[in-house]
This record gives sequence, C-alpha cells and structure tokens, in this order.
Amino acid sequence: MTSDPAETETESASVERIPILGGTGALGFGLALRWAEAGLPVTIGSREAERAVEAAEKVRGVISEADIEGLGNEEAAKRGPIVFLTVPFRAQSETLNNLRPVLSEGQTLVDCTVPLAAAVSGKATRTLGVWQGSAAEQAQEMVPDGVTVIAALHSVGAPKLADLDRQLDEDVFVCGDKKVAKAPVARLIERIEGLRAINAGALETARLAEQLTPLLISINVRYKAHAGFKLVDLPDSDAWGP
Repeated sequence: MTSDPAETETESASVERIPILGGTGALGFGLALRWAEAGLPVTIGSREAERAVEAAEKVRGVISEADIEGLGNEEAAKRGPIVFLTVPFRAQSETLNNLRPVLSEGQTLVDCTVPLAAAVSGKATRTLGVWQGSAAEQAQEMVPDGVTVIAALHSVGAPKLADLDRQLDEDVFVCGDKKVAKAPVARLIERIEGLRAINAGALETARLAEQLTPLLISINVRYKAHAGFKLVDLPDSDAWGP
C-alpha cells in the first residue's frame, strides 16, 4: 500500500533529530543512511568531530537532500530525545563515562552494543562475560538517573544497511523495562523499510538478544551470507500500546 506523500511529510517533520553516537562505524553509518533515506533528521556523532562531519558529507553524497550533520559525541547526544549508541563494546564504558555530563533526565539511550570476544582479540563467534548480565544492563548502571536504556539492533547486518539497493526483511528485538520508552524506539526502527520491531521483554532479556549476534555471525560465515532473523506466526496485535 502506498503512503500519502503529505502524510509522510507531516510524520517526518514531527520526528525529532536522531543522534547516532559512533555513527562513523559500520552499523551507525548504515543506520544514518537508512534514516536519511526515510527523510528523518540525523546527527552523526564521533569521538572526533571532524570524522563525524566527513561521514555526514558522505551520506549527503548518496542522498543529496539528507538532513544530516556531524558533531562530537557529547554535542551529538544533546540533539535528540532518543540517542543510539553504536560503538564497539571496547569503547562502550569510555563513551558512557564521557556522556554522563550531557545525557539528561527523560532521554532514552538505545544501546546496540554486543560484548563480542573480538573486543579483546578473541573470536567474533564468542561473547565476553559482563558482570551486570549484558552490555545494555551495564549501560543502564552507567547513565545518569532518569535516562532509560533500551537494547536493540544487535542482529541487523551493517553491510545490508549501508547498501540502499538491498531490500531488508527482518525482525529487530527490542528489550527494555518501560514500554513507554520502547514504543518510540520501535517506531523509529520501523521507519527503516523492511525492519519490524519485536517487543522482546524487559531489559534483562538483552543478555539473550546480544548472544544472538555471534550465532548469526557463525551462520553467515558458513553460508557466506548476510542473513537476519524473522519470526513467524506472530499476531498483528499492537505490542507497544499502554
């Protein structure tokens, strides 16, 4: 079914800017491309503002009308109510420490981190033990009071996101303790055509969702593919309502 252009334009205008911290990396850059393609305003964040500006220009080179900017992570984090953290696990703690003074009560941090053993020169098909149970739960301990952490986007392949000619058709597991915070995250995810957000339960279920990444890596290596997850037989009922 084709959407009404006027309706799409109104919806896009009502969406606040989306900060993607670590947006110069593969996952973050792919998300920036897809949201820019959907007409949403995006801020790419990086430890070095110059790299973020370069990445934003690169997106604009693909999508000339993109509403996109590049800033340092700390400035980028102030640009929207829902902040996506797409840094590798080895950089998660340092990044969150630097963000403490700038994240504010009422913001949502979407943690996409997976504690792969590759962070310490191990295998990408193994994960590291995290004392809190998951990278997302570790993030929740590190953010200021009043900031809600949601875990999502662990299994979406960066190469597919960055290839706008590639049609997506997969599910994204969204974990968090507050449905009121998960719902707007789910809506943003579903603005990327071909992605369906799945309410996977409380934040503690992130310890399961994060483990799916090395499983998927192992499968994709063997099949030389970029497969994702797709659940079947789910009802059409709204899992994000009150």
